[in-house]
Amino acid sequence: MSTELRDFLMLPYGELEELNLRAKQQRKNRVPAEEIQEERLKYLSDEHRIKAVTVLFSDLEGRLQMLDYDKKYLLKSFDNLTFDGSSIRGFTAQRESDLRLALDWSAFYWAPADVFGPGKVLVFADAIDRDGAPFTADIRGAVKRLSSHYYEKEGYTLNAANEIEGFLFQGLDAERRYHETGSFEYVNTGGYYHSLPGDPLRAFIDTVAEVQRAMGFENEKDHPEVAPSQFEINYGYGEVVAAADQIQLYKLICRQVATRLGMTASFLPKPVVGVNGSGMHTNVSVSKGEKNIFWDPKGEEKMSAFAWQFVDRILTHGNEICLMLNASVNAYRRLDPHFEAPNQIKASAVDRGAMVRIPIGNERSARLEVRSVAPDANPYMVMLAVFKTGLEGRISSEKNLRRAERYLPDNIYDAAAAFRSADWTTELLGADVKARYADLKQASADRCPRLLGTFVKAQEVQYHHEVYNQYLWNRF
Repeated sequence: MSTELRDFLMLPYGELEELNLRAKQQRKNRVPAEEIQEERLKYLSDEHRIKAVTVLFSDLEGRLQMLDYDKKYLLKSFDNLTFDGSSIRGFTAQRESDLRLALDWSAFYWAPADVFGPGKVLVFADAIDRDGAPFTADIRGAVKRLSSHYYEKEGYTLNAANEIEGFLFQGLDAERRYHETGSFEYVNTGGYYHSLPGDPLRAFIDTVAEVQRAMGFENEKDHPEVAPSQFEINYGYGEVVAAADQIQLYKLICRQVATRLGMTASFLPKPVVGVNGSGMHTNVSVSKGEKNIFWDPKGEEKMSAFAWQFVDRILTHGNEICLMLNASVNAYRRLDPHFEAPNQIKASAVDRGAMVRIPIGNERSARLEVRSVAPDANPYMVMLAVFKTGLEGRISSEKNLRRAERYLPDNIYDAAAAFRSADWTTELLGADVKARYADLKQASADRCPRLLGTFVKAQEVQYHHEVYNQYLWNRF
């Protein structure tokens, strides 16, 4: 179809980066919402080359949802964007289906036209109930409220950065076709840090890194990971909501770039038995003004008492929140001690088998790393579980809490039982949302063989929440 008559927005990568970094700084500076809204609406009205606005939100399991609104329609109706919540897993029943989207204008992105299509911009949104109240199953909104509460009450900024690993496999829709093929095909077998310039894995990593840079990610490093065909692309710290948004964008970018290359980017925690799985190590800290309050040059491992209390609360509730950090049947294959599995409920500066690690840091970078997080977890649920638990959870009186010989569940049934029985998870999510989430996880588990066994079963891929294939799910 000819494009010569079209005049849609297509900006160079350098210009995209400038726009996105400026928007990111506004968000960091907490520019008032009404001021940002006015600026964005004016931009959309004045920029005639934009045809549509892609609105992003996430379901209860963290699966990214995207709706394209015609720009002219959105300008007239941005305060009344309705959608059918009964079509979103874990949201509403058919009898109470209508929900609204409240645009978060601070979470606005200019995207490369060669990857996302010309004439489009992206903006995140929160789900709003019929009566205008925050929708309880929208976990992004819950994280925003937690972040705002601590900033307004204590002056705290909750910071996070994630190291998200994934695999690149040959062919399109490799996950959806797994029930037919029974295997994944590597694109590269080089391993850690080794991938020749121009080979498929390196070309993928380079392209994703370029797109991320253009979208204001502020990249740090990228490289192949330990397992064959595995990758990791690191980027800088951000305020907790922005950090979770970036996880969703990161995975979207990876999948989009892989598809354009005729491949599949997979974030299954353990798609291949016998090699290292993929994690989403979650680095967190809390700052007040310009001061990192996790840092204490005289403290144990140069961490403050405040930081160690944060750690102790996470260790106390480790089993209870495991299902929030490891959300799929497949995730429990990764918690295997033969492959650097972070399955020990303890804290350590050196042991990578510990649930919580204390990396080497300084006044600027002091942080703790929650290593037991799988890359297919809902990023907003991860942030809610880690920060609310670390700040408000209880601390066990158990001796040697940080060094005790305790282990995370090695299967989803035990994780779900601990999640359901805990009072703390009810405080985190509320009774209704907790029950919905547990039921979704139970349904996935019940579609799979109860025992994991020694090879990846078709069902744990076929019925995985991020691989959702409506046709196959409906045939169960």
